Formats: sequence, structure tokens, C-alpha cells
Amino acid sequence: MRPNIRYAPVDRRSHPPMIHPPYRSTTHRGPTRPLVPIPQTLTELTGPIYGHDAIGELDHDLTRNAAKNGEPIGERILVAGRVLDEHGRPVPHTLIEIWQANAAGRYIHRRDQHHAPIDPNFHGAGRCLTDEDGWYRFITIRPGPYPWQNHANAWRPPHIHFSLFGPAFVTRLITQMYFPGDPLLDHDPIFQAVPAFARERLIARFDLDLTQPEFATGYRFDIILRGPAETPMEDGR
Repeated sequence: MRPNIRYAPVDRRSHPPMIHPPYRSTTHRGPTRPLVPIPQTLTELTGPIYGHDAIGELDHDLTRNAAKNGEPIGERILVAGRVLDEHGRPVPHTLIEIWQANAAGRYIHRRDQHHAPIDPNFHGAGRCLTDEDGWYRFITIRPGPYPWQNHANAWRPPHIHFSLFGPAFVTRLITQMYFPGDPLLDHDPIFQAVPAFARERLIARFDLDLTQPEFATGYRFDIILRGPAETPMEDGR
């Protein structure tokens, strides 16, 4: 018999508002009228799960999955953690995708015109599945900051985007991971849009146990999907 576990609702206070004037583009794209909920159909709930069966051997290793003529430039890091539900139980077989700028603060995208070099051995994207205990692990390069013209002298702090897929495409959640001790966090409207009490949940912590000698420093970033300690997401719930 399944134990009687109390249901923990979404803590909407933890998530940033859909319109945050210091983050200028939200004033143009954020909804100004109440949202209209659309019930999910059987097709949406039981359809194929995007990308779960197409994970390659090197997809989790961003230092090798795009390498052509050597390793990418920058500080090699390990990013790992667990995906947990509101009761601390692991969420296994969850597809996690990440994307990020390179060590110079530039994305491989035609709209990124930042005057920083493109690394031919780094395309800044990877994916993996959580294991039975909810663990994931990526090998990557620490991203650099970059200008984004939101306000005078605006620089985004180094960060990694996380996308999590549940049992259907419509259950996708997106968040960002930041690094400890970064002075740019105090000046970033995106990070500051998150309520103050929940901001620390978006900052990874240095973990010596994850660090591999002579190879890479380790950072732990756990993701809580629901409840009073849930990780702030970008879905505007």
C-alpha cells in the first residue's frame, strides 16, 4: 500500500514574476491579463518524451561532444546534483539538457554578436538522464560573463541554463544555475527578479567531494521540483 504522504503545492512565492520592469524585455512580452488555463489532453500527457532515447555517450561531456582539434579553452568544471521531489525523494530517468556561453562569454548563435571569440571545440550544450537515485552529472567549461544591453554597462553573471523534461513535453521546466561569490549577481535584474529568500537556491556550491584531482573542480546543484524548498523556475507558474 502506498504511504499517505501529504501533497505539497507549488510555492508560487519562490518564482520570479512574469513582468519585472528592471528586466526590460519582460514589460513587452509578459502577459497583462489573467492567464487562461488549457486542460491537457491524453495526447499531451501520454505522448512521446522528447529526446530520451537519443542520448549519446558523450552528450554529458561538453568538453568532448563538440571537440574537433583539441579541448575547449577555459576552466574545466564538473556540475552534478540530484533532482528531488518535495519530500526529498529522487526523481529518476529525468531528461536534463543544459546550454551555456563559452569561457569568453559567447554563445554559438547567429544573434550573439558579442565581440568575444568563438571556441571551435565547444558548442555549449549537453544532456543526460538522472539515474535511479536522481543524480545527474555534466563535464563542462566555466562560462564567462557577457554584455546584454538591458541597461547601462549591463553584464550577465556566468550561468548555466537547465531544462528538465517530465513525462511529457508540456511538463518542461527551465531554470538557471549561478556560481558562488559572483559580484555580478547584485547587479543582474534576472537574478534579482527572484524573491530574496529563494535566490540562494539558484547558486551552486563548491563541492570538494565532486572535485577530481588534477582534472576539474566540482559544483553541486540540486533541483527541487515542488514544495517550500523548490528551485525557482522560469515557467511563470
